[in-house]
Amino acid sequence: MKIHIDIDSFFVSAARIVDPSLEHKAVAIGGRSDTKIFTKEAKNQTVNLENSGSFVPTFYKAYETKDDDIEAFKDADGRIRGILTTSSYEARAFGIKTAMSIREALQLCPHLIIKAPNMSLYQELSHKLHQFLCKRIPLIEQASIDEFYGDLSGWVEDEDIPAFTDALRHEIKKELLLPVSIGAAHTRYIAKLATTYAKPYGCKTIYAWDFDTFINPIKVESFAGIGKSMKAKLYASQIHTLGDIRKRQGTLNSWGPYAKELFLRVDGKADAPIVTTHKRKSIGISRTFDPLFQRDELQRRIHILARHLSFAIFKLNVIPTVFHLSIAYEMNQKSHKNISLAELFTEKKFDDLCIKLFLEADIHKRLHVIRLSINCSSFTRDSKKELSLLGFEEGQKMKLLSEKTQEMRTKYGIGILKFASEL
Repeated sequence: MKIHIDIDSFFVSAARIVDPSLEHKAVAIGGRSDTKIFTKEAKNQTVNLENSGSFVPTFYKAYETKDDDIEAFKDADGRIRGILTTSSYEARAFGIKTAMSIREALQLCPHLIIKAPNMSLYQELSHKLHQFLCKRIPLIEQASIDEFYGDLSGWVEDEDIPAFTDALRHEIKKELLLPVSIGAAHTRYIAKLATTYAKPYGCKTIYAWDFDTFINPIKVESFAGIGKSMKAKLYASQIHTLGDIRKRQGTLNSWGPYAKELFLRVDGKADAPIVTTHKRKSIGISRTFDPLFQRDELQRRIHILARHLSFAIFKLNVIPTVFHLSIAYEMNQKSHKNISLAELFTEKKFDDLCIKLFLEADIHKRLHVIRLSINCSSFTRDSKKELSLLGFEEGQKMKLLSEKTQEMRTKYGIGILKFASEL
């Protein structure tokens, strides 16, 4: 059997480890883009690449953190900004939801305790849980910062799964102080679904004999991989539950490969192996900010984002060959540009490339910009591209300079060396 392990309200649970007085209280973790990287306040920043899960984000942090409560979400005018990334079950009882604005959440629950995110702590706890699980289960896959899959086939007999998972969750709580919920089934997709019905801090095992009873009544949107568009398409075809999907194989097969695979997953016929290590396939950075029109300031911010992303790329020791830049404007307008380039990676070349992509992507010049994103992918260790020999010698010199710059930033922070164009 496969099992799916999910940390309950992970960010809140982590905050409670640091501050036990938060137990049994309505707590939420706020989220707001770190726009301080564009100001003089951005000092001594570094990058965290600790975990290896395919959906574990890269993030940038300052060595010192100040506010960890509501004060962290007030702007210069004292207005509360930001949204919620997660909340405790006590808070959810008041109607608090993920992605809700902090101001709206406080209206629903005035006594709600808002804490600032602590990504360094989350990475540390996630890493510890991964190591813990690897010692107890032969095959463990980290799917995200708070989710893991395990394969118990040949390790634990099917009839012993409930006792094993129950003992495991109590052991994790005792050793790491983290509450987890665990779902078990014959495929990873059904195991993940089972976890949803095990929460909070519970276990649920789905055997073949009770599969129909469990899955048929569940709403389609509860199944991982069914987003808003697929839900709308299913509902339009009078398919509202997973049981309905299982009765309409022909309909889903006619919608193409994705829907065909979706049917097999829902029907418990499709599975995927546990992958113990993930190679990072891409890396990116993005920031959302108040509407900004000045193009020279936007270019300055591109320089800053490029510097941060360059630092992370050198940390990964990879050479990206596909570069993507996207712009989000007011009035829900978007634009993007990408380019493939098989050359040695140097910070100066990358910086110039990002500016070039921005100038090409900025097609709505009369609109204010609210978000900038840069993403790099198709690393040479994974792609079959060969590096161009044109300018290779000059590139080697620039790469050496970039490496020396990297050493300085690793020691003193990302902001210790900057291009003049950032000032």
